[in-house]
Amino acid sequence: MLTILACIFVFGVLVTVHEFGHFITAKLTGMKVEEFSIGFGPTIYQQQEGETLYSLRMLPLGGYNKIAGMDPDDPDDPERGFNAKPVSSRMLVILAGSLMNILLPVLIFFGLFLAFGMDVPENKPVLGQIIEGYPAEQSGLKEGDRILSINGKPVHEWLDIRKNIADSGMQPIPFEIQRDTEKLTITVTPGVNPETGKPFIGVVSSLKNVRLTPVQAVVASVTATKNIIKNMYASLYHMVTGKTKAEFSGPVGVAKMAGEVAHKGFDRLMQFTAMLSLNLAIINLLPLPALDGGHFLILLIEAVTGHKLGKTAMQNIQKVGVAMILALTIFATFKDLTR
Repeated sequence: MLTILACIFVFGVLVTVHEFGHFITAKLTGMKVEEFSIGFGPTIYQQQEGETLYSLRMLPLGGYNKIAGMDPDDPDDPERGFNAKPVSSRMLVILAGSLMNILLPVLIFFGLFLAFGMDVPENKPVLGQIIEGYPAEQSGLKEGDRILSINGKPVHEWLDIRKNIADSGMQPIPFEIQRDTEKLTITVTPGVNPETGKPFIGVVSSLKNVRLTPVQAVVASVTATKNIIKNMYASLYHMVTGKTKAEFSGPVGVAKMAGEVAHKGFDRLMQFTAMLSLNLAIINLLPLPALDGGHFLILLIEAVTGHKLGKTAMQNIQKVGVAMILALTIFATFKDLTR
């Protein structure tokens, strides 16, 4: 039950925020929004307010804004239709959904940092997280171990650990450690960090919690969001170039992860929501048919050339895009189920 509720919450928040971005910018630029819907499928609730029908539907896996004249199959509105507005207004409406998905994590991180403070790395030579599947974990190092020396060289701070591992290369390295009341020597053979090409054993420094003022929380939340986006683009680049293996998760995989983090607390669920929101923004901005990035690219071409794409071309692009998204969703769901 918790997994179901967590899944509905996460998808509901992401879809609402994304579609609200399209909705509010369409309204502000004078477009006629005929329907604002959260979810797909059978209707749970509908309310007509002015010219807009507000809908809540059964499946919370998406949503939509029905803007007059935006669908190539619909008749255009010569005054308040999507295509009647300047290309700059249409670009803003298309980008607004993803921009809201970038703003949401900033707000989530701000609230979390203000409420719970922020964990920052300590410079003392004590192991924090041991990353599963990497040499440190395979060799028997554990969280809380204090490193006394590496390869016979004394260690006084965390930076010494990084330097001594780098200097030792890929050869087996003896670690002298203090674990509770006993001293141990554990030999670790580093692997290669796929991103940097340097020796890597898979450990993270210990952390301490610091309280933040509202101003510090704003700065920290913006910085955290920026760094996550940067890392996501780097990971996407490595997947496209074949440096790392591509991993896909569909609705089933996301639902499973939402349930797992929900059991760890509401703050963890909010962190997961923030990460997923940034994933949604980045994927949605890719210049592919049927995604916002693909639509934006078409508008950019129109802005440069001064000519709109024909109705038939737009219909064909949409069909290709929908087919691609459907195929990818089926593939990702299949991978989720086999896992």
